[in-house]
Amino acid sequence: MDDWPRILRGSLRTPEQVAAFFGLPVGEIRKVARHFKTQITPYFAGLIKYKGDPIYRQVVPDPAELAADSGLADPLQEDADSPVPSIVHRYPDRLLFLVSHMCAAYCRFCTRKRKVGDPAKINPRYIEDGLDYIRTHKEVRDVVISGGDPLMLSDARLEFILRELRTIPHLEILRIGTRIPCFLPQRITPALAAMLRRFHPLYVNVHFNHPDELTPEANAALGLLADAGIPLGCQTVLLKGVNDDPAVMRRLMQKLLLARVRPYYIYQTDYVCGTGHLRTTVEKGLEILEALRGWTSGLAVPYYVIDAPGGGGKVPVLPKYVQAIDDKQVVMRNYAGETYVYPQTPNEPPPVPPKKSPRRERRIIEPCYDIVNVPPAG
Repeated sequence: MDDWPRILRGSLRTPEQVAAFFGLPVGEIRKVARHFKTQITPYFAGLIKYKGDPIYRQVVPDPAELAADSGLADPLQEDADSPVPSIVHRYPDRLLFLVSHMCAAYCRFCTRKRKVGDPAKINPRYIEDGLDYIRTHKEVRDVVISGGDPLMLSDARLEFILRELRTIPHLEILRIGTRIPCFLPQRITPALAAMLRRFHPLYVNVHFNHPDELTPEANAALGLLADAGIPLGCQTVLLKGVNDDPAVMRRLMQKLLLARVRPYYIYQTDYVCGTGHLRTTVEKGLEILEALRGWTSGLAVPYYVIDAPGGGGKVPVLPKYVQAIDDKQVVMRNYAGETYVYPQTPNEPPPVPPKKSPRRERRIIEPCYDIVNVPPAG
């Protein structure tokens, strides 16, 4: 697992290479490539079974990206919360530190399409400015290291950044956001894992969207990180034609747990220009969440969130399990649609539980949804 530079050099990078590999009209690929960088590692391309399959849709340029839609270049208004080019500071005690413009492969739904892949916008010369900003803002206790993908940096460069961050007294938590274990698992070497373990408490959030991405190679890479004592979480994006199916998403979450990765977020696809063909409805996300809660281990149930357009931050979206609440009682429905009562008054007689239905396949439940406006961690 130490030959990753050679594997990366074999990536599909040009419209001509992509068109030839997948049998596509090169003119269409060129048009899309003018707007957003293209790169697909040979490893990830090898997971594609047919044109338009869930792996294909994530990385192969699609003319639908050029269709007029109502998306935004910077839907999360990150630039407005960027006091220096490498920092996005939105939440009170944590911030995003952009240290690399490169990715091993480029997701067609990327929320930073406006700058990822462009060294003029995310550049190593801005790293020191970011470190200075963090040093002078003592309210910051948690830094998410992102980009691009920070694991595209050399071990030495990444180690320098982590070491500098660890000299800042008020910093408690370091997190790395990466899709490398999915796109280029060969990059996760024993040497990298040994280096990372020196900077605990360090967390790594990975990004997998489909169960077919949890290959033996990916599992081995995740195992190296887990064996180094690094807690692993997964941030999944809900995508039409990729994972907008309850059975697919449930299997993904279960396979993540088998790889010692805790499902953390399911993101509603950000409102980015050119991603309308990949966005689902929020109702679909809630249907999937209900197919997880109670129907598999609670460890396999992440938050379902919308990163609010306009810079409002992450808002968790939940099915409305609480049907009514007052001083006397809370009326709830469970995962199977059955109603239960929790008494809030002392000495209240216990409510009579409903007669349980026999074990069965999940019933269709009339949707009734609620958005809970509380800031989640991270």
